[in-house]
Amino acid sequence: MILEQISVFVENRAGAVADITQTLAEAEIDIKALTLADTGDFGVLRLIVDAPKKALAVLKLAGSVASLTPVVLVSMGNEPGSVAKITRLLADAGISLEYIYAFVAREAGTAYAVLRMEDAAAGEAALSQVGYGGKVKL
Repeated sequence: MILEQISVFVENRAGAVADITQTLAEAEIDIKALTLADTGDFGVLRLIVDAPKKALAVLKLAGSVASLTPVVLVSMGNEPGSVAKITRLLADAGISLEYIYAFVAREAGTAYAVLRMEDAAAGEAALSQVGYGGKVKL
């Protein structure tokens, strides 16, 4: 399923991520998943939240440089080879990944992957054809 991810540029300093996550907490926005990529002086914090448009507005009001990015969320088994199956399916369909991160769900045996690719709709369609489509509830 395609959803909107928040991407925030974060200064590489102590407390920067704490400030962003506190801002979201005070706005009662639930963070479902996050990853932080270091790029030297700055990082990119990527978040899946329950209210992405509200989160974007709150973060911008707080002075953060943030944007919405379409990503594909896929539910998969929490077992060896699950990520390999998904990435192989996309590769075989000629779809290149920009990045991917994954996390384990509370339900036993379930994990999720967040995939960013140039054409989210094409990626979602390729995965749906082999049973990885549909709504996902986090």
